[in-house]
Amino acid sequence: MNGAAVQHPKRQSLQQEDIQFQVLRRLRERPDISQRELARELGVSLGSVNFCFQALVQKGWIKIQNFQQSNHKLGYMYLLTPAGITEKSVLTARFLARKMREYEALRREIELLQAEVPAKHDPGGKKRSP
Repeated sequence: MNGAAVQHPKRQSLQQEDIQFQVLRRLRERPDISQRELARELGVSLGSVNFCFQALVQKGWIKIQNFQQSNHKLGYMYLLTPAGITEKSVLTARFLARKMREYEALRREIELLQAEVPAKHDPGGKKRSP
């Protein structure tokens, strides 16, 4: 084995779906955003964003158009197709449902942890004034 972390296929699939969801959201807001800027905003590599774009184009969810950005540069505009708009809605619903489950699990864990901490002590172990 090469020492690289191996991800569970389902976790990797969810991460890819999250990136696709975030990309579609941002493209809907700013169709002229660059892949580099998008990668920076999402905190992922430029290669990951490029891979995502290729997949979204192949699925027919976005189309890419060239436009003149300045006298010397061509830019790109990324437009959601009708299928892309529909899929963005589906991904939004799944993302929201997953985040709600995560929120509820975290809320329960916080409640359990709060029950373990004596009322007169703060998390740092210092006594609180009554």
